[in-house]
Amino acid sequence: MHKVIKASIKSLEKSIKLLSLLSDDNLSNSKISPYYSSVGSHIRHILDFYSCIIYGYQDNYIDLTDRKRDQRIENNCDFALGCTQNIILELKAIEDLNKKVIVNDDLGLGDIKIEYSIASLLAQANSHTIHHYALINYILDGLGIKFEDEDFGFNPSTPKTLEN
Repeated sequence: MHKVIKASIKSLEKSIKLLSLLSDDNLSNSKISPYYSSVGSHIRHILDFYSCIIYGYQDNYIDLTDRKRDQRIENNCDFALGCTQNIILELKAIEDLNKKVIVNDDLGLGDIKIEYSIASLLAQANSHTIHHYALINYILDGLGIKFEDEDFGFNPSTPKTLEN
């Protein structure tokens, strides 16, 4: 298995660990300022990104603006867990990381189509996931929930702070 797929799976396995700890109420709690988003909305957003890749892979056209936004992921830990596990299984089936695809996205100025390799798109998805984990970490802190994963929400290239 290619490293870019392994990295995505390693990141998504953190969602599995987190979802196994949370209650549905914690998952859907959107009371933390300033954004009032929930852990579940970020998990759903992460899975939407990967789902777009998986569902567009065969057609060589991936539309990142066509997200399913299934609210059950935001509100039900078991459902979100199953969806995460399915994404991991689908990622393991991807073989041609050099495959070229057209990706449609809105970067703030309307839709734009860009050619990517699947590897580059999966690398982007993994970085996107880590970014959302940082936001989730902020929400968890506001909810008083400890998640024991020292790398959760930190990009691997982020320098570690040394404690004296």
